[in-house]
Amino acid sequence: MLRHLECSLVPEHTLSADELHGTCPHDDAPLLVRYDDLYLEVDETERSMWRFRGVLPIDAGEDPITLGEGMTPLLLSQNLMASLRLEAPVYVKDESQNPTGSFKARGMSVAVTVAKRLGATRLVAPSAGNAGSALAAYGAKANLPVHVFLPADTPRTIVEQTERYGAHVTKVQGLITDAGKLATAHALKTGAFNVATLREPYRVEGKKTMAYEIVEQLGVVPSALIYPTGGGTGIVGMWKAFDEMERVGWIGSERPRFYSVQSELCPTIVNAFESGAETAKPTACSTNIHGLRVPYLIGDRLVLRALRQSNGGAVAVSEAQMIEDMNVLHAREGIDATEEGGATLSALRVLLERGESFEGPIVLFNTGSALKYGERS
Repeated sequence: MLRHLECSLVPEHTLSADELHGTCPHDDAPLLVRYDDLYLEVDETERSMWRFRGVLPIDAGEDPITLGEGMTPLLLSQNLMASLRLEAPVYVKDESQNPTGSFKARGMSVAVTVAKRLGATRLVAPSAGNAGSALAAYGAKANLPVHVFLPADTPRTIVEQTERYGAHVTKVQGLITDAGKLATAHALKTGAFNVATLREPYRVEGKKTMAYEIVEQLGVVPSALIYPTGGGTGIVGMWKAFDEMERVGWIGSERPRFYSVQSELCPTIVNAFESGAETAKPTACSTNIHGLRVPYLIGDRLVLRALRQSNGGAVAVSEAQMIEDMNVLHAREGIDATEEGGATLSALRVLLERGESFEGPIVLFNTGSALKYGERS
């Protein structure tokens, strides 16, 4: 497959895809994979996200590092529709059913596959929790040593899961940004490939498969995607996927409205969107919701671009409301939702109160399993 790496904000700057890279040398923005011979022939016999291998950075005959990730259910939520008095169908993309219990499995499968092929001998990443346990699992599958830097207050269940997969864990006082600094230093010292969010171009490729699956499962482009946003890789990846789907003729020019959901206690993207800014300023984050506790996004400009170009938006919700809606998803729909998943339902309520209307399917994302977080205080 012919492909190259492209600086996301300066597309004329390209790099070879045949060696490991971090970010754009021009402006330190994320790199994205671009395909010269993109094709989409869905492998109906493959029951994982690798059924879309024609739009993934894998060579002919190459075996991916896979644990069966992707092809998660898209669940019609009729009880929610009734309670919200919505005629438009509401679906939940339930990513809790991925290996290691979260959507992070998608990105790590691709990232580790490419890193292994290109000669990486060890892997490192900072994480709020789920990305670290996913990297540990795929590193084990690839027989590559993994070092994960986690905030010290990461739930014990996630720390133990990460260690059971054989990773070395270092707990860090502070947030994921503090863990990121130590992971970068570790990579420079040891030569480990840093798989941090948007610090390499391949996790995006795994996350984008959520969009391919949704279109395949629905048979149409949804009217809206409501997505909990920490680092924003999923939004970047899915926005890229819709462009690719149009390029191969799978869809036309239609796009869903993208909505980013954050905590009121860490509204990095929300503040930037509402102010009209092109970049998001680092924000003091006091949220207890681990997946949303990201005070600085390297992909902020790409996320904001997707929100605006899709005529979507950004919504901040209270932690009390997202916890309540997490419990609603459990008790009314039987979905093993996290607080981040609950936040998407909370955001839908806000959008409806604002007078937003939806004629076609609305997709909420539950990004992981509540069981990974252990007991709530």
